[in-house]
Amino acid sequence: MATHDAELAKAFDAQAARFERSPVQSDPSALARLVAFAALPPDSLVLDAGCGPGLVSEALLGAGHRVHGVDLSAEMVRRARERCARFGERGRFDEGSVFELALPDKFDAALSRFVLHHVVDALDFLRAQVTRLREGGVLVACDHVADIDPAAAAWHQEIERARDRTHVRNLTSGELVDLLARAGMRRIELAEEEFELDFDEWFDRGTPAAGKAEVRRRLLAGRARGFDPRPRSEGGISIRCVRALARGVREAL
Repeated sequence: MATHDAELAKAFDAQAARFERSPVQSDPSALARLVAFAALPPDSLVLDAGCGPGLVSEALLGAGHRVHGVDLSAEMVRRARERCARFGERGRFDEGSVFELALPDKFDAALSRFVLHHVVDALDFLRAQVTRLREGGVLVACDHVADIDPAAAAWHQEIERARDRTHVRNLTSGELVDLLARAGMRRIELAEEEFELDFDEWFDRGTPAAGKAEVRRRLLAGRARGFDPRPRSEGGISIRCVRALARGVREAL
């Protein structure tokens, strides 16, 4: 396992409980919108790449699909199995990398949520999923986005990396669409949604490279599209964010 993947596994083993309870991760309306955006045929077989504690998998299984979830974190996989146990053999979960595991090569869809900003090569990560899709299969990627302004994006990334040592880079919405096109997708669709983070909850489930007070100070010194901090009257901070949802279809060349 590559060094970065090993660090990811260690970090998410440690934060699995807080991650699973996080309002942003577990929001049922956001999960329902993601499933609706995917617009999959009934009883689709879906690869959940970076499945975490099974929140997205559970939503897909509840919508009548079959899911094979993959994650680097053993603790996340354990929680996904427990969460989705009631669906029996319709849900399967394996620890490991989407690049390395022996997986079926005829998925109807592949999906990742809040994973791309953690991977070293986002295009390779998407292509690894595309190779598992049948002709006509659907690829969906969802992640929070960066500003198109370089200075604002650089400030945003400094905060993200200070809060989480495993963070690599956020993409702009346009970059996400471009990646799907470069991965061979056709009929690409994009949607954006606003969501809100609570600074304390967000920081406390991270893997920080700097102290909380320092990250808070740096956070309040700037703003970016998709990462806009707003102090609250009681002393907390809300961060107004944007996530992008991109969908493409694998068609014969």
